Amino acid sequence: MKKRMYDMVMLLAGAFIFALAVNLFVIPNDFGEGGVTGISIVLYYLFQWSPALVGFVINGILLVIGYKLLDKQTTYYTIIVVAFNSLFLYWTEDWSIPADEPVLNAIFAGLLAGLGIGLIIRVGGTTAGTTILARLANKYLDWNISYALLFFDIIVAILSIFVIGIENFMFTILILYIGTKAMDFIIEGLNPKKAVTIVSAKHNAIASKVTDIMDRGVSVLRGYGYYTGQEKEILYIVISKQEVSMLKKIVKSEDPSAFVTIHDVRDVFGEGFIDISK
Repeated sequence: MKKRMYDMVMLLAGAFIFALAVNLFVIPNDFGEGGVTGISIVLYYLFQWSPALVGFVINGILLVIGYKLLDKQTTYYTIIVVAFNSLFLYWTEDWSIPADEPVLNAIFAGLLAGLGIGLIIRVGGTTAGTTILARLANKYLDWNISYALLFFDIIVAILSIFVIGIENFMFTILILYIGTKAMDFIIEGLNPKKAVTIVSAKHNAIASKVTDIMDRGVSVLRGYGYYTGQEKEILYIVISKQEVSMLKKIVKSEDPSAFVTIHDVRDVFGEGFIDISK
């Protein structure tokens, strides 16, 4: 129940923040957007149709079509987001702020949109529309959700160029890019991980210090040098970005000639990290 209440708060907060991005920064500056929101904004520019109502109708249709492709919880969360996002869009449609600089408006539009959608996706919801497509691309094609959403949103943004013009289209691309980065930051979290491989004759001493000092697990892989044919013990360690400096000091103190490679990793599941079932 506690987890469910937390999810509800994040869904409502995300929907509200996204509505602010649209009504405070996008529409007042004649910018475009991606996905269903982008379509509803274009229709608003052309016919003065309410983005809240148009978005609710289109998202409802897409949800009916795609609900079988989503799990039960995601569908339930998406229904909540679609309903409250439309409500918040209607509620804040007369809100405004005294900001006339288009670059700043585009930056804050992207930041708020990315923050809002990121909070929604982080707890397992979607805003329907292209977000459903992005989640499906992540589920079946292992695409990064943020960049899959950017891909689908750009398609919609390109179609809006005939209504908003070239300059505002360029601002829209800026909004989508900033939104993607902000969303990626929210979804992936604040603590990126590093995977480290170490080839060293002093592998036992290094592994012992990593275990004792850093309290990190070490996997030992068996390999050999192709040219020499000599067998080698290869250490594989996953650590946080902040722990890289400490690991370097350990390796340097034990074997300055060790061969070390460090890679960025996006998702880490297992003991000491994230439960893969979540």
